[in-house]
Amino acid sequence: MALTLYNTLTRQKEVYKPIEAGKIRMYVCGITVYDYCHIGHARVMVSFDVITRYLRSQGWDVTYVRNITDVDDKILNRAIENGESFTDLTDRMIDAMHEDEDALGVLRPDIEPRATGHMDDILDMVQILVDNHYAYVADNGDVYYRISRFPEYGKLSNKNPEDLLAGARVEVGDIKEDPRDFALWKSAKPGEVSWDSPWGPGRPGWHIECSAMSICCLGETFDIHGGGPDLPFPHHENEIAQSEAATGKQYVNYWMHAGAVRVDDEKMSKSLGNFFTIREVLKKYHPEVVRYFLLSSHYRSPINYSEENLIEAKGGLERFYTALRPFADVQPVALDTLKDSDYYQRFVTAMDDDFNTREALAAMYDLVRDINTQAKTDEARARQLVAELKAMAGIFGILDADPEAFLQGGGEGDLDAAQIEALIVERADAKKNRDFARADQIREDLLAQGVVLEDSREGTTWRRE
Repeated sequence: MALTLYNTLTRQKEVYKPIEAGKIRMYVCGITVYDYCHIGHARVMVSFDVITRYLRSQGWDVTYVRNITDVDDKILNRAIENGESFTDLTDRMIDAMHEDEDALGVLRPDIEPRATGHMDDILDMVQILVDNHYAYVADNGDVYYRISRFPEYGKLSNKNPEDLLAGARVEVGDIKEDPRDFALWKSAKPGEVSWDSPWGPGRPGWHIECSAMSICCLGETFDIHGGGPDLPFPHHENEIAQSEAATGKQYVNYWMHAGAVRVDDEKMSKSLGNFFTIREVLKKYHPEVVRYFLLSSHYRSPINYSEENLIEAKGGLERFYTALRPFADVQPVALDTLKDSDYYQRFVTAMDDDFNTREALAAMYDLVRDINTQAKTDEARARQLVAELKAMAGIFGILDADPEAFLQGGGEGDLDAAQIEALIVERADAKKNRDFARADQIREDLLAQGVVLEDSREGTTWRRE
């Protein structure tokens, strides 16, 4: 099956056709670094990390660019609130972002441009737009993009420019020619952070930053542009308008957007008190549980962050790790040896269908069932299947932990591992002495502490519930 992906621009799945054979140039809008990353950011990070890992596993030469917005009104306002320089704030938040990524197993992009490092590229693009009358300089030194000059405005978000005009608010004393026009360059007041420009000191608008950085890193036309669910309008719509006006070429061939994260079926919002940073979530859940939760739904689907769904994700991972427990020494097989594996072919078919991680995981679950069956009768075959499972899991960035450590870690009870092992020994002695009441009591006491005992012919193992 050929690689297909859903293109937000055409609102349909399309067979992927690269600009250059065998290569994929992809840009994903990154974080505005004025605060800690939240679970919505994690959705985008993990989704495009898995997409990139999969594409590379299939032999694609991927150049993955994800930017950092390190100058923005939110950043400057937060720095003033904190009484620190905006660079100290952004450096601190970038370090925190990388810590969160590392915890979630998200690989760094190939290129991670910062807006402040591309100021000349931004100024050059704004100048081209002014020179070609796609932009104009307002009386106060702001530079605005002329929406009316770009007849295709709205093609990504499927919005009618005339409807936008009808619904736009016209402020008293508005300096814009058209209320729909958006800022390319914002003039600075005395004492504000600024850069020199032909129109006076100021700073760039958000949209022009991404156009300049993406084109600088990937060229005037590139393959894939991705981002979060809130970005098609106005951010990506504005990127298209200014980029295509500046270059005269199609900006991007395929647009991809991750689905929204809701919290207990409500929109995540600080005002609702249901806003969770990644580091807050990781205090309660193993990072792999969070990663697994995020990829257990199709990347375009809305996902509901809830206690119940996190517990379900943990249970799903436990099924994998329980199957792997007797085979911790088995190494993943090379992917090019799996052409005859039905499970791997199902996995690839699912991922080639717009990166359907949910269906790919279903193939892996069936593989786990086969491992458990074979482990009872044919250990060699079971080990072969485990090697296949680990190869697929590597593409998803999961099952990296030691099975024993994962299953026995993260408990909130009062007992540590040594105490649990001692009680298991005591229980075994009680059973030998036919004191079954005491043996049953130990099992019940451990279960009350969130510790599940699992008896087999090889002995008793345990995991935290």
